[in-house]
Amino acid sequence: AVAERELELNTIPKLRRWQRRPSCGQGCLADSAPLTDWPLCIPGACRGSTVWAERSRYDCNALLVTGPGRGTWIGICSFYISLICWHAIVHIMRNAGLEEAQAGIKIAGRNINNLRYADDTTLMAESEEELKSLLMKVKVESEKVGLKLNIQKMKIMASGPITSWEIDGETVETVSDFIFLGSKITTDGDCSHEIKRRLLLGRKVMTNLDSMFKSRDITLPTKVRLVKAMVFPVVVYGCESWTIKKTERRRIDAFEV
Repeated sequence: AVAERELELNTIPKLRRWQRRPSCGQGCLADSAPLTDWPLCIPGACRGSTVWAERSRYDCNALLVTGPGRGTWIGICSFYISLICWHAIVHIMRNAGLEEAQAGIKIAGRNINNLRYADDTTLMAESEEELKSLLMKVKVESEKVGLKLNIQKMKIMASGPITSWEIDGETVETVSDFIFLGSKITTDGDCSHEIKRRLLLGRKVMTNLDSMFKSRDITLPTKVRLVKAMVFPVVVYGCESWTIKKTERRRIDAFEV
């Protein structure tokens, strides 16, 4: 089950604003009480900058230095919210007891029942009952810190038959494949679908760069560098996890040529 969370904005701790102390040219934090263990005088926080600092509820020190050319309000808020979400998820998983849970799958003798990236969480189990148990634990702990599961974005993929799930009156979508972190995951574990998809994406990039490749003002070495920098990375993204058959190998070689 791949779950995403929605953040309730009223749970975000308010930012405290720290103005540059007039007597200091290095952007000192002007509050009388130190907020963090970091030095209050921050090298590089130059004149005209504003320093934002906050101690989150999970003992994480977040520091942002803004000013002309240092970012936008959207970027600041996005970074801050992402940081709070990340530490909230670590807190949720710890309190949900997933590390001690017996549910999960065995890989190299190690029990693994969750994978986390930013606000995405993948729960894994060998049975439907175990998966439901893990999911409900995460749901309960998420709500305690003001996060709720986004049921509409949640996906369930099973290698066998599975019953329909409902959470809070909403049906959880069951799929045979989905895109996770840029790669296509399928129930049968066949990588040929992802390889074909990657080759198509690479051809699309080539088509978008067609005018550059046809231009006589761009030298051949530059065109080669463009292909290596902009096309090949798209094709081989996630290739470390591919199981390549002879047919796929020929397709990849043909694309490279």
